[in-house]
Amino acid sequence: MLPEEFLQRMQSQLGTEYEAFRGALEGERHRALRVNPLKGGLGPSEARKRFLALSPWRLEPVPWEENGFYYTQEGPGKHPYHEAGVYYIQEPSAMAVAAFLGAQPGERVLDLCAAPGGKTTQIAGAMQGRGLLVSNEIHPQRARILSENVERLGIRNALVLNELPQRLAEVFPDWFDRILVDAPCSGEGMLRKNENAGEEWSAENVVNCARRQDGILDCAAAMLRPGGRLVYSTCTFAPSENEGSVGRLLQRHPEMTVLDPARCLPEGALPAHWGFAPGRSDWATGAAVPELSRTLRLWPHRLRGEGHYLAVLQKDGVSPGRAGSLGGTEKGLSEKDCREYLEFAADTLTNPPQGIFLRFGEQLYLAPVDMPALRGLHVLRPGLHLGALKKNRFEPSHALALALGSGEAQRLCPVSLSGERQGDMPGAADYLGGATFPFAGEKGWYLVTVDGYSLGWGKLAAGIMKNHYPKGLRKM
Repeated sequence: MLPEEFLQRMQSQLGTEYEAFRGALEGERHRALRVNPLKGGLGPSEARKRFLALSPWRLEPVPWEENGFYYTQEGPGKHPYHEAGVYYIQEPSAMAVAAFLGAQPGERVLDLCAAPGGKTTQIAGAMQGRGLLVSNEIHPQRARILSENVERLGIRNALVLNELPQRLAEVFPDWFDRILVDAPCSGEGMLRKNENAGEEWSAENVVNCARRQDGILDCAAAMLRPGGRLVYSTCTFAPSENEGSVGRLLQRHPEMTVLDPARCLPEGALPAHWGFAPGRSDWATGAAVPELSRTLRLWPHRLRGEGHYLAVLQKDGVSPGRAGSLGGTEKGLSEKDCREYLEFAADTLTNPPQGIFLRFGEQLYLAPVDMPALRGLHVLRPGLHLGALKKNRFEPSHALALALGSGEAQRLCPVSLSGERQGDMPGAADYLGGATFPFAGEKGWYLVTVDGYSLGWGKLAAGIMKNHYPKGLRKM
């Protein structure tokens, strides 16, 4: 049931398009996945080609994301490729946002409201493991889900935080090259996708969300360096949360300018067939504000996706150089303090990932160089989790396995997509279920792979492969 007050407002907004809009909300939603360009050690274009050659599903491109593909059959969420982080299941309209952010390798990028991780993982693919991606989520449980998705997709350069935006603004003034604010909103654009969204909608919540968005955007503006780019997005149709939020930001922060979104794409044009519509300032302000017509609305009756809104903004000025965080940078451990890991790496890896070592209890992480000081921040994941430093030994993490390409491990244990053993090759379902199995080879740690994609660890001793797939993830 769609709220009557919501429908009346939408009829007033859309006029002659209202019936088409209403029909779209009552129709089938579109499902899509996005190929992870970090997986397989091949580079973005080759990773995409390889997945398309292996995919068991009929796929159709999402026009605004080169790694995005519509699917219609059931199964991608339960496939071994999903457990290996080969792709991320994501609503197709949501894929547009990171494309306009345009994150580049080597930059400092902040995803301020990042859970569950769809846009963070998309940004990470664009950064190709270089630079620092700070992914923050204010709600603890959602922050844990974000951290799990960062791990599953093998992201090495992400700092996952559970912090208030106001706290981050204190620590990182004028610091980030690019910031994404995918703001908490009333969720009107998800009414077709989420059956309960209609029951949860209220006009009061729209007002509360708009007020909350103002505070979040103020923090983002403070953290963006001069010349940096901010992308604001929501999944709602409410003008007060869309054009209204951007318009109020411009009033409070005259240093912010709305960019022409077409100029933010590599091709320098916004294809008409995508179905994107310009923002409507008159819906929010009662007057025509030229800057707000450069924002974008994604309507479910104009394209194959749910409702979304986005605006691309730039902070005036030129940064004189990279600002430091107020606490400085992490110095990292010396190699002698990581002896057990280095011995493991020499025996098991061909090309160990590079960075600085950080230790939390017995857990060892690899962080990007110039990682900002973490003291006083609520950190869930400070880079790539390497594993645990035990007494006189090292136990590798599942995160390290998922971050490696098959060419980065000295010993491999391939498993088949089949649920059963194929000759000498164990089945992926057996491995994901936690089974041990006979295997021929020298003793030691093995990277378990499916079709060349890393899936987890196994440890061989006396001809038996001990299963190190995490117990909490096992599929029985």
